[in-house]
Amino acid sequence: MRGWTAVTDTAGTPSGDGPEQAAVPGPGGGASPIGAGLVRRRRRWLRHTAFGVAALVLGAAGAGWAVYEKLNSNITADEAAAAELARYEKERPTSLVRDAQNILLIGSDSRSGDGNSQYGRDTGTERSDTTILLHLPANRHSATAVFLPRDLMVDIPSCRRPDGTRTAPTFAMFNQAFETGGSACTIRTAEKLTNVRIDHHMVVDFSGFKEMVDAVDGVEVCLKDPIDDKDAKLRLPAGKQLLDGEQALGYVRARKSIGNGSDTDRMDRQQRFLGALVNKVQGNDVLLNPVKLYPVLDAATSSLTTDPDLASLRGLYELVRGMRNIPPERVQFLTVPRTSYVNNANRDQLVEPDAEKLFARLRADAPLEVAKDYAGYDEQSGGDGTLSGKPLDTPAGTPDPTPTFRGNTAAEDGCE
Repeated sequence: MRGWTAVTDTAGTPSGDGPEQAAVPGPGGGASPIGAGLVRRRRRWLRHTAFGVAALVLGAAGAGWAVYEKLNSNITADEAAAAELARYEKERPTSLVRDAQNILLIGSDSRSGDGNSQYGRDTGTERSDTTILLHLPANRHSATAVFLPRDLMVDIPSCRRPDGTRTAPTFAMFNQAFETGGSACTIRTAEKLTNVRIDHHMVVDFSGFKEMVDAVDGVEVCLKDPIDDKDAKLRLPAGKQLLDGEQALGYVRARKSIGNGSDTDRMDRQQRFLGALVNKVQGNDVLLNPVKLYPVLDAATSSLTTDPDLASLRGLYELVRGMRNIPPERVQFLTVPRTSYVNNANRDQLVEPDAEKLFARLRADAPLEVAKDYAGYDEQSGGDGTLSGKPLDTPAGTPDPTPTFRGNTAAEDGCE
C-alpha cells in the first residue's frame, strides 16, 4: 500500500509506522501485563492489516480476472463452421507460406440487437453486407484488406443450411453464400474464388460496428456534399463530420444518396472510413491507455463470432500482436478487380488477368502496392480502374515491377 512501510522489531516481527513499541520488562525480567498487552494488540493489528492488504491484492487480481473473463466470454466460437470446414478439408487450398495469415472478415446485416430493427425487419436470416479478405504477411510489415463485392457473381458450392439440409451448387451473387450456409459456406466460396487458404474468420454485426465507433469517441470523415438518406437513417451537412456509431453505420451502408450510387463507390467509402478508424485507434493513445482500451475491447468482442482458435483474448492477441508496429501507410485497402457482369449491369464479375494476379500475390505472400492514380500504366480493366503491368515504355527484358492496384492506405487523409 502506498505510504505504508513495514519495519522490523528486534524480534523480527513487522510493525507499522511510528516509533518501535518494545515490551516493558516486568518482575523477574518477564514482560509486564501492559507490555504484553501492547505486543498482543500490535500483532492482532498486524494480522488484520496483512489480511487487509492481501484482500486488496486479491481483489485487484480478481477484478483483472473478472475483466478478462468478461471480454473473453463476449466472443462466440463458431463451432458449427469449424465442423463443416473440417468435413471439406481435402478440397480446401493449402497454405503456401508459413506464418502468413488470411482472415475473412464478414460484416453481417443481421437486424437483431438493440436499435437495429430500424434498418429493416429481422427475418432470421443474414447476408454478408461486407466481406473483406485480410492478408497479414509472415513478416507483419504490412496488412492488405481486399474487399469482395457482395454482388460478385461466383460459384457457390453445396452448403449446409441451418436446418441441416444441403443446397445444390449454384452460380449466384457472393452474399448468397452467407445467407444460405453461414460463414462456412462463405469461406468455401471465397477459397474457391481465390484459391487462397482462409486461416481464420470473424463475423461482426451492426451492433458491434456501432459500439466500436462509439468506443473511440467517433470517427471523422469529410463530405463533399450533404447527405440525406432516409434508408440509411442519415442526414449530414457537407464538410468535416465526426460520426458516432449510428451515423457511421449509415455512412458505410448508404449507397443511393452518395456518390454514383454503385456498390463499388460504397466500398471505396468503407475503405476510407476503416483507414480513418485505424488512424483514430493508433493516434489517440487508445492502445496504451487501459481506461480507453477497455471499452474498445468490450465493443470489439461483444458482437464478435470467430473460429474456435480465435475465440479468446489470447487467440486474438496472438493474431494481432505483430500488427501493432505496422505504419498506416502500409495498411492497404483495395477492391478485387471487378467490372459489371456481362449479363446484368447490376452485378459484378472479376477482371482478368488482374484478379488472378492479385490472388497469386496473396497466395505467395508477395508484396503489392495500391494507388489512386496510374499515370503511364496500361489500363487493362476498364471497369473500376484497377491497373497492373509495366509502364507502356518499359524496355523489353525489364523485371516485372510490384503490381499496383486501385486502392488507398490508412495514411491517406480523406479530407484532402
